[in-house]
Amino acid sequence: MKILLTGGGTGGHFYPVIAVAEAINQISKEEKLLPPSLYFMSEKPYNVELLYEHSLKFVQVPAGKIRPYFSFLNFLDFFKTGWGIVKAIFRVFTIYPDVIFGKGGYASFPALFAGKLFRIPVIIHESDIVPGKVNLWASKFAEKIAVSFPESIENFGPKNTDKIAVVGNPIRENVMKPLRSGAHEFLKLNENIPTIFILGGSQGSKIINDTLLQALPRLLEKYQIIHQTGKTNFKETKMIADVILTNNKFKDRYKTFEYLDELALRMSAGVASIVVSRAGSSIFEIASWKTPAILIPIRESHKDHQRKNAFAYARFGAGSVIEEINLTPSVLYSEISRILDDAGVMKKMSAGAEKFAKVDSAKKIARELLRIALQHES
Repeated sequence: MKILLTGGGTGGHFYPVIAVAEAINQISKEEKLLPPSLYFMSEKPYNVELLYEHSLKFVQVPAGKIRPYFSFLNFLDFFKTGWGIVKAIFRVFTIYPDVIFGKGGYASFPALFAGKLFRIPVIIHESDIVPGKVNLWASKFAEKIAVSFPESIENFGPKNTDKIAVVGNPIRENVMKPLRSGAHEFLKLNENIPTIFILGGSQGSKIINDTLLQALPRLLEKYQIIHQTGKTNFKETKMIADVILTNNKFKDRYKTFEYLDELALRMSAGVASIVVSRAGSSIFEIASWKTPAILIPIRESHKDHQRKNAFAYARFGAGSVIEEINLTPSVLYSEISRILDDAGVMKKMSAGAEKFAKVDSAKKIARELLRIALQHES
């Protein structure tokens, strides 16, 4: 039995693939199935260690990105995509998987094109309310469509309604389990002071970083902060923070990281009183932690999908939304204080997050992939 998983470009595409692979391996072991051969096809491996840990063989194919604005790179990427399709056709034919799982993103296009050509069963998953270009195209021939939000159904069109299932977003099993024991000691934090967890995503967010830095001295008077900046912004953010906090008696309350591995992420989740985040796939992890949240959607995301994600989440009562146009140091400070200073609001948001969370998403997708793969194999 062979299963090909594809997607990538960002952590929002990659980590759900890992979650599905983890669930496939777990279910296969529990039900005493022969271990399936798992493949991950994308432009880059993203995280080699996680691929190895979950028995995923990496298959490299180039993929070009189509930008919604004029760029000479669009011209170059047109040829890059063409070569990626040729290479994917050859590699998919060589592997000939029983089923293909597409997580979306430009990096999944070559594998899905090859799957369509060879009439291999395809399942796709969409994290956002508004489908991306590749998933919208693949929905026309996909056997099943998994979505995270009920609002996504109408965006795939009436012809696809019967094959859509609302399953939530796949999350790695360990990530859903915050670590509290020993977390304050590990992160060198005071367990008696509320902790703000700034989660900027794999790419980070300059506007969130800059706004936080301006509010930092005031925030540290009452709270302590774990700040994941993203690799690109880490050095600049840390340098500015060091200058701002020179001679500040609370400077040890601020902890900054460019990237959080699984252990650090789980410990940060374990100590967090509130999370400040973008509104991509990270909201599903936050919901699984049952932690109150402030979401700051990207202002110019594809078809405004992050803003729609954020307000859909807020309708569950799980968090509040600050749009970028309204984001100032004072607004950020006031909203954090409003939530953390009111136990009733905290309790309501935690309950809303629990209601929103769908912690069995990866297993539902994995079971369907295994079902189709076993049918195809026989």
